[in-house]
Amino acid sequence: KAIDGNVYAIAQGNLVVGGFDAGGADGSRITVNVPSAGRIPGGATVERPVPSAFNQGNTLTLNLNRPDFTTAKNIVDQINDLLGPGVAQALDGGSISVSAPLDPSQRVDYLSILENLEVEIGQAVAKVIINSRTGTIVIGQNVRVQPAAVTHGSLTVTISEDPQVSQPNPFSDGQTVVVPNSRVSAEQEAKPMFKFGPGTTLDEIVRAVNQVGAAPGDLMAILEALKQAGALQADLIVI
Repeated sequence: KAIDGNVYAIAQGNLVVGGFDAGGADGSRITVNVPSAGRIPGGATVERPVPSAFNQGNTLTLNLNRPDFTTAKNIVDQINDLLGPGVAQALDGGSISVSAPLDPSQRVDYLSILENLEVEIGQAVAKVIINSRTGTIVIGQNVRVQPAAVTHGSLTVTISEDPQVSQPNPFSDGQTVVVPNSRVSAEQEAKPMFKFGPGTTLDEIVRAVNQVGAAPGDLMAILEALKQAGALQADLIVI
């Protein structure tokens, strides 16, 4: 049922669930995936056609899957170079208005020409995605780092108690006492410092971090520190 109150399709058929839930008499239980969610493959019957604006008006609006002003400009330039000035114009970074013929069959041929145009897309926004739960790190191709020096290691502090017993000499009327003996030691894992030069690329970042043997958790800490220092030229997203 759509938001306009009309029913356009009715789903029926066998529900496919990708998980299960089982329990025993003693209270034990096991759950795999999500047993309360599923899908009905091919189970919808269309009751009423959805209104389409394909045959209305003398223009069509093309919506970009990934809004980008550079991509929108390149599409407009390609269409106008092929069909003439003023045929296409960008409404914003994600929508392009294109003049179209009124005949529906001609519109199909018209869009067939447009969808086969080769357009150079704009560069993606530089992003670093970190999944703290799984330790997954994805670094985009356009990530750059300003000049920075990084050192990362682990510091281990060990405190142990080894009390000593002091016995008095024979016939000295002394008493046995316990003398505390604390030992404190600190160990720091040796990690070389590596330096990022101006305009450091993704490949250079990965190679530099691999040289010091950093684990995914260490790399997360390094990237977050670079972002706080203003040296990471990318959006850092933690999910």
